[in-house]
Amino acid sequence: MKKYIYLKPTFKNGQLYALDLDGKDYTRVVREHMLNLAKANDQSIQYDPEAGKCYRKPLEMFDEQTPAKPEVATVDTISEDPVLAFIHSSYDLKPEVLKMPELKWKYLIRSAVRGKNIMMTGAAGSGKTMAAKHLVDALDRPHFYFNLGATQDPRSTLIGNTHFKEGAGTLFCESLFVKAIQTEDSIILLDEISRAHPEAWNILMTVLDEGQRYLRLDEQDDSPTIKVAPGVTFVATANIGNEYTATRSMDRALVDRFIIVEMDLLNMDEEAELLKELHPKLTSDQSKTIAEIASITRSEVKSESPKITNSISTRLSVESAGLMEDGFTLGEVAEVTIYPFFDDDGGVDSERTFIKQLVQKYIKTEDSDDLFNIEDDDKSEDQN
Repeated sequence: MKKYIYLKPTFKNGQLYALDLDGKDYTRVVREHMLNLAKANDQSIQYDPEAGKCYRKPLEMFDEQTPAKPEVATVDTISEDPVLAFIHSSYDLKPEVLKMPELKWKYLIRSAVRGKNIMMTGAAGSGKTMAAKHLVDALDRPHFYFNLGATQDPRSTLIGNTHFKEGAGTLFCESLFVKAIQTEDSIILLDEISRAHPEAWNILMTVLDEGQRYLRLDEQDDSPTIKVAPGVTFVATANIGNEYTATRSMDRALVDRFIIVEMDLLNMDEEAELLKELHPKLTSDQSKTIAEIASITRSEVKSESPKITNSISTRLSVESAGLMEDGFTLGEVAEVTIYPFFDDDGGVDSERTFIKQLVQKYIKTEDSDDLFNIEDDDKSEDQN
């Protein structure tokens, strides 16, 4: 069956052209006289690229080449489709403690419902694992957790072990991961995948590939394979960046098997609100102080000439808030939670000195007031 290209006579900058549906110019293949006649009679041009010939045809034949516009999901179609209705109403399922924009939460839910592989990225302590766990709660599906960053033996964790038993011979004991991928509609959390051993990535390649979706139990070509059950969703968390020294540069082929949901760092007001929600006995001033100190460190790291190389994470802010709720002062909290995260090399120019000077601005001068009172008492004794 011949394949024709349909052209429409179109005036452009005072010149008559023969353009296809995408606007590509074919004027050179049409005789000027034919092009003028087609325009005068409101016709299109049928071009046969094999024969190099042109014919005048009804304009409707050009219009018929226009692809139908994809149907946009309207309010009616959403309400009629239970899956779409669930996705678009899913923001109600997000807990208040998870500070995540509505669009990203819905994207996360939609990706899981559609069986996508999801990679949660973002700074340390930004809530990647928390979001993944709340996703499990929202969908109420079977779930499994694997910390790949703590795995020293990827084959044992993801495939299983071979044991020798007297009287029975060599036995293969499959891993929990093998069971997990065979559990229909399960959610499998692969935590800290960026810290995983490269062998773990190699094992996961076929598991995560949409066109394969299987786990090979052995490297031999004829070894048995385990198919990933329908509806299984993989959710990975990753720290990506030079500041994460224990992470590895991830294989691009592996990353491309995921859709990315990036977790944003909270702004100062959001973080203060979160700290107050997690630790209700904290005063508003205390939560704002912790959030403000954290915010300043994040701005400093992004400055042109930063004095520090890492910032206070939300996780660290939450830990600090918990200590203050338990009656520790800001100075004590900083001493045990904040300062150890900053390098002490360099003396007065060190990162820790910068942080100490920053925190000192927020520490109340109760101790100083006591010293002044002691001085006053000493003076009054001298006068007596």
